[in-house]
Amino acid sequence: MAPIQLSRRGFVLSGVATLLAGCAPSLQEVAEPLPFASPPSPMADPRFKRQHVPYSGSEAPGSIVVNVDERFLYAVEPDGWATRYGAAVGEEGLTFKGQAKVGRKAEWPSWKPTADMIGRKPRLAQYADGVPGGEENPLGARALYLYQDGRDTMFRIHGTNEPWMIGTAVSNGCIRLSNEDITELYDRTPIGTPVLVI
Repeated sequence: MAPIQLSRRGFVLSGVATLLAGCAPSLQEVAEPLPFASPPSPMADPRFKRQHVPYSGSEAPGSIVVNVDERFLYAVEPDGWATRYGAAVGEEGLTFKGQAKVGRKAEWPSWKPTADMIGRKPRLAQYADGVPGGEENPLGARALYLYQDGRDTMFRIHGTNEPWMIGTAVSNGCIRLSNEDITELYDRTPIGTPVLVI
């Protein structure tokens, strides 16, 4: 397998991204009431299964790199390798791009839509008081909270109860992994880990 080449072309720090964030289901995904209906197949495309792959990017071992166009997240390892995870990414215009750090971690995180999300998708107002953490929560089993300059960007790398969405652009800007993959990544990712989203 040829080494992965990640391009920084189009790398843009998105100052307005924090206004668009909120991470949770897109309108098409929200069912009333939670939980979401499950289709028969757990993952739509086997290409997005977790794999150990050659990696030739310049990021230091211990970094996380998300390539939005490819729909992959790379946990960079020593000696030119990475663990690659299939990811769901934000809808057009809602994806965070830039550099951040993992500023907080949570197991079975709660979720609350932002005011901007509710403005775009009024149906989400029913969740304005928040959804407690647990198996029915749209953030899934774990969440890594992305910070810039010590402030929460409102973007997350988190799990999903809808693994068939992996490989698609459906979220409100956050990066989703299967619950199994986010749990594995969470366990190996300390606070302060650098994250690059391209």
